Amino acid sequence: MFATAIHGKLLTDASLADYTAWRIGGPADYLYLPANVSDLCAFLASVPTDMPITWLGLGSNVLVRDGGIRGVVVVTQACLHTLNMETATTLRAEAGVSCATLARFAARAGVAGLEFMAGIPGTIGGALAMNAGCYGGETWQYVTAVETVDRHGKLRLRRADDYAPTYRHVVRPVGEAWFVGAHFAGQAGSRETSLAIIREMLAKRNAAQPTGLPNCGSVFRNPPDDHAARLIEACGLKGFTIGGAAVSIKHANFIINQGTASAIDVENLIQHIQKVVQDRYAVSLIPEVCILGEGDKA
Repeated sequence: MFATAIHGKLLTDASLADYTAWRIGGPADYLYLPANVSDLCAFLASVPTDMPITWLGLGSNVLVRDGGIRGVVVVTQACLHTLNMETATTLRAEAGVSCATLARFAARAGVAGLEFMAGIPGTIGGALAMNAGCYGGETWQYVTAVETVDRHGKLRLRRADDYAPTYRHVVRPVGEAWFVGAHFAGQAGSRETSLAIIREMLAKRNAAQPTGLPNCGSVFRNPPDDHAARLIEACGLKGFTIGGAAVSIKHANFIINQGTASAIDVENLIQHIQKVVQDRYAVSLIPEVCILGEGDKA
């Protein structure tokens, strides 16, 4: 059914728990880890047109349900990881490069502006898909062009203005295509200054967030003129648990896997938080996390 000449790894009925930041999730019918972009193109061209394709980077902004994901799951982490300077202030990164790696690479090259990306716990592909941001910066502020691939394996270079980024969302051109790389532009800066900024940001993050425990990052978008964490904490939900999932004591907009959580535990906790905040403050919290797959049929 699939191309036989691929050089990447193709697994069947493979657990996705190892590929998500929460360390939970059911199996993928097919799990594919590409060797490189050309290998990915050859593989995609062989996928039946009626078979769904799902993409994962570091799995830091997704909840994979316990029943898993049908069709093919393409995992780019540790695969599409080419990163290089193009000019003194521009660089190219493939979709599997972690945002933290890009931030440090740019800083060491004397490129300023991308330091904030060290605080994004995901890959470039995921950051592009949701316009990830933190510490006052957003991914698409610095994007000049992106490279995409469609399900037929055709690559395309597109201008940044072909896309309309908003808060934690990007409106894309019509047609099914995924990001495989991006071109970024920063400003000339100081290596020492940029690295110091990154160290300071990471110290703040580690002090305020449960970075040592399985979590997906921020669970909810911040509502206008407010913060999801403030609302959740004001409702007395810090430490609240359902099954093995708990609202972090350290940061109320984080849900942690205490070691035994299932995806349904996390999903039920998300819904409980939404209900409590809605009932008390009439604010609808919108999940930032993407919920994928099917419920457990057992």
